[in-house]
Amino acid sequence: MNTPRCLLALLLGCLLGNAEAAPWVTGLHHMTFADPVDARPMQALAFYPAQGTPRSIRIDGYPLDVAEEAPAALGQFPLLVLSHGNTGSPLALHYLATALARRGFVVVAVVHPGDNARDHSRLGTLSNLYGRPLQLSAAITAARADKLLGPYLNAGKVGVIGYSAGGETALILTGAQPDLDRLRQYCLERPNDADACKTHGVLIADRSELTPKADPRVGAVMLMAPLSLMFGRHALASVQVPALIYSGDSDQLLALDRNAEALARKLPVTPDYRLLAGAGHFVFMARCDEEQWARMPALCKDAEGVDRRHIHHSLQRDTATFFSQALGAPEPAERSAATAAPRQQQR
Repeated sequence: MNTPRCLLALLLGCLLGNAEAAPWVTGLHHMTFADPVDARPMQALAFYPAQGTPRSIRIDGYPLDVAEEAPAALGQFPLLVLSHGNTGSPLALHYLATALARRGFVVVAVVHPGDNARDHSRLGTLSNLYGRPLQLSAAITAARADKLLGPYLNAGKVGVIGYSAGGETALILTGAQPDLDRLRQYCLERPNDADACKTHGVLIADRSELTPKADPRVGAVMLMAPLSLMFGRHALASVQVPALIYSGDSDQLLALDRNAEALARKLPVTPDYRLLAGAGHFVFMARCDEEQWARMPALCKDAEGVDRRHIHHSLQRDTATFFSQALGAPEPAERSAATAAPRQQQR
């Protein structure tokens, strides 16, 4: 009497085993679309589940194993957008983006114009604070319209990954309202904070017409060492999405008590907050090879006892689980076909 149920359990076990044994290949797709701030071309890198053979390449000093512009794997996959830190690069998080692609997510990692490793021209400006979220919204629209990616994106909500200043960007995109007075007050109290107070707590009003704009398509956020000191409890009241937050308790760049720790207390939807013992701000960046150690040792070195490799493995696994639960799991073509058949019969 229980034979069909036992056979089904065995079949599901085999399918899950095969999925673990043969994960998707990571594809890399180069995207260009208009920056909503000034209509000039901006760049993004899309990491996606692909069909093809990966090869080792190097982009801006970061080593990647990807199948460039390969056909997308068949199925319906959740979309994630990624925002890097001030003067940073999305490639610093390539280990996370490629791992998520192998697990069935499409990750579009923007290069924020005027605030990246090569171009600092918008640093400390209103156009950067309010333009960054607009750029992520533009990336969502571009991905859905993209000929390579669009047909394989599911119709559900979108996830946002934000590192450092990218955390601030993600929060604005989910409805947070920056309080510029909080920044000014913070810099009066802590003028030696060289990162947050480069402009002494006063942002350059280069585009005073820009305002914070939320995107209703966003359904979940994952934040690493988030810059969030401009958000009080009232400023966060509209952020009604699940959040996974990671921070190191030895962050040498952002004051923990005014950023991640305060954010975790004030968000209206209680987040899953993970505090990493001994970890600094740069532990979330990709592990360095010899060339990178020679070029940027301060970003490569962790405190004694901190295992960046282990932390990254946990990040990859837990982020995939979090977004699967918040947005819906990736659906390979076989599963999509199986769920579509009953719908056709109902018609």
